[in-house]
Amino acid sequence: MELIDVFFGTLEVTLPVFVMVFIGLGLKRAGWIDQPFINTASLLVFKGTMPMLIFLSIIKADLDATLNPLLLGFFALATLGNFLFSWGWAILRVPHADRGVYVQGAFRGNCGIVGLALAAGMYGDYGLSAGGLLLGVVILTYNAFSVIALAAYQPHQRTNWRSIASHIAHNPLILAVVVAVPVAALELRLPGWLMTSGEYFASLTLPLALVCIGATLSLGSIRASGRLATGASLMKMITIPVLATSAAWLVGFEGRELGVLFLFFASPTAAAAFVMAKAMGGNAVLTANIIALTTLMASVTITLGVFGLRLAGLI
Repeated sequence: MELIDVFFGTLEVTLPVFVMVFIGLGLKRAGWIDQPFINTASLLVFKGTMPMLIFLSIIKADLDATLNPLLLGFFALATLGNFLFSWGWAILRVPHADRGVYVQGAFRGNCGIVGLALAAGMYGDYGLSAGGLLLGVVILTYNAFSVIALAAYQPHQRTNWRSIASHIAHNPLILAVVVAVPVAALELRLPGWLMTSGEYFASLTLPLALVCIGATLSLGSIRASGRLATGASLMKMITIPVLATSAAWLVGFEGRELGVLFLFFASPTAAAAFVMAKAMGGNAVLTANIIALTTLMASVTITLGVFGLRLAGLI
């Protein structure tokens, strides 16, 4: 009976997130939402509601409990390890022209939406605040490593490093973390009406973002996924989460810290990977297939991963 309780408890965390994704898929197929809506809503989330969500989650958090330099440092080192592991595998198994896209698809997770939504569902305010702080590391490392991988195999184009650095520095999610940490550290109190208005606005983030992810899924792309897309997806959803979470446990992380790390490592490939691959002359079709396949796989792999970790008493 206890095993069944753990399993259904796990479903209560993961199912709401993926139900919203499939609702987005259904709404798009029914014609209730279209591509202009998806583009506008995605921009609103990226530039407005998600920065507000991150800002509020950090300023309301107890930084003594959530600001863990060891956690942030481990995540950065683990991301570097995942990146190098993916690249080494790509050198051995992937055609030269597609290596950069394969590497990015295999290590770059959708932590800002799927990872954060799952962390919030599992750990509430702690998941939001710890996840928000981790997002600062996520954005810097994922963008930097993706650029390196794609630039290394870029076909006859010159990389504009200054433009890329500027985009990273002006990323609204990074700016939200930069502004929120001193406000939280100084324990500045904002007016109640402002906090409530901000919470209304921020509450749009996760459902709207998850619906947009679902609406951009292409079942045709999933069916057309070839060996490379399947290989990168299996690495992203199974190999890397197992290796990185095992490493986190071995160095001493447990409980909710280990849980948040797993959810971030196990997130499906980020939609931003498609934008970057296209901008840098990579194989955008392969990237889209990896994103679609990992998003579909996530509902199973993340649920089983959380179930296994809970059953083992690790989270």
